Formats: sequence, C-alpha cells, structure tokens
Amino acid sequence: MIANALLAVRNACCRGPTSDLSPATVAPTTVAKVDLERYLGTWFEVARLPNPEEDGFGRRCVDVTATYSKRRNGTVDVLNVARNALAGMRQTSVHGWARAVDASGSKLVVTFFYLFGGDYWVLGLDPDYRWALVGTPRRRRLWLLSRTPVLAPAEYDRAMAIAAEQGYDPARIVRTPQSAAA
Repeated sequence: MIANALLAVRNACCRGPTSDLSPATVAPTTVAKVDLERYLGTWFEVARLPNPEEDGFGRRCVDVTATYSKRRNGTVDVLNVARNALAGMRQTSVHGWARAVDASGSKLVVTFFYLFGGDYWVLGLDPDYRWALVGTPRRRRLWLLSRTPVLAPAEYDRAMAIAAEQGYDPARIVRTPQSAAA
C-alpha cells in the first residue's frame, strides 16, 4: 500500500513522460548540444519555478546547489544541497544520478531513491557554461543555475527571455536566496 502511494505521488508530481503531452502541446526546445564534461561541477540555483520539493510541506529552500560528477558507468552523479529557511536553516541533501536520453546530452532523466525521477532538459546554456536554464517538457519545473551565487542582470534577463520563449511564465519564477552572495 505504501509502495502504491509512493508510486502515485511519483507519477502525479515528479515525472510525467513526454508521451503524455497532448498533440496540441509542443514540448520546449532544448539546446542543440550539451558537453556533459563541461557541465560537471557545482551550480548555484539562482531562480526556480516554485515546486513542492523545494517550496512545499514545510520547506522553503535557500542556498541551493547542485553538484554533478561523472560516474564510472558513464552516468552523472547528482548531489542537491539546500537549507530550509522554515526550519532554522537546517541543511538537507538528496543524492541521485542522471543519464542522457539522446546523443545531444541536452535531455536527461534524473533519478532519486530509485523511484523518483524526472526529465531534465537543458533549454538555455551560456556558451561558456556560466549559466544554464533547465526545465521539464510539461513546464511544471524550471531552474536557472549559475556557476556563481549571483548572475549578472543582463544574463538573468537573457535566461528569462528564453524561459518566456519556451512557454514558461517569467512572472511565476522566483529568485533563490544565496547567502554566499551576501
């Protein structure tokens, strides 16, 4: 029963396969190519579309980072770390892994706890890999990541323009506080 409940939650909020898109809905366009070797390392979450994992159930995540490292089998190790502003800034982390679903490297599936997974599509990417805009095909999730805790205003605006072009509502996107930026 608990397993069925977990699977129901997973299917409802964490991952909707791209085949669930109706014919009238066009999925966002990913960047042509992501060099996963260059993508490795630590990224700071600069902004996000609010989501239950970071903004629900007594959580408001701040100081969010994602660190990607290569695994021996060719997949990517994922470590997300955040502080919960609603729980005395207690640090939490979640460990998972990602695999590219095509040769472009711009469409990945990230899996946590062997049950919860989701699409991770790179929708915008600075040519020097200073920032990345990542979302899901059904537009339920969106993150703006940067190699630094603060992104220059012009770069932030460029990323938000890409988000709007891809069908996301920039007015719903919230900035992620980073104490390292202070």
